[in-house]
Amino acid sequence: MKKTLDRIDCEIVMALQNNARLSNKELAKIVSLAPSTCLGRVKRLLDEGVLTSFHGVADPKALGVGLQAMVSARLKNHDRESFEALQQHMMIREEVVTLYIMAGSDDFLIHVAARDTDHLRQFVVEEITATERVQHIETSLIFEYHPRHQLPNYLDFD
Repeated sequence: MKKTLDRIDCEIVMALQNNARLSNKELAKIVSLAPSTCLGRVKRLLDEGVLTSFHGVADPKALGVGLQAMVSARLKNHDRESFEALQQHMMIREEVVTLYIMAGSDDFLIHVAARDTDHLRQFVVEEITATERVQHIETSLIFEYHPRHQLPNYLDFD
């Protein structure tokens, strides 16, 4: 069961969102805790699923990604099986950076990373439009990508 976060928990989360490479000693200093206490809190935040992962962010071009796009997809049928099938199909594809299940006129928003326009076209045609469950798609190219990996903290500790 998740414990309610206190001010120090939030400071730990915010510090790690800013720099996941902080050593425990550095993190403890930032949040004014003893290193052993800080380590215990980080472990608890991981165990409770508050902190879900630590990862490095790579330059897409360094990995051969020359083009990114957002593909919106609308399903023919809005049943659980159709949603789950497309979600599972997309999540095993290496081209899919992020998958959003949406409310509104489109059901999915798919962030795709491709080598080039041919690779993007092949992916869209063979992996999305060829899927019998998809009724409509729209592809928007991403010219620049500036991700933020920090969520805002709306918890009030007054």
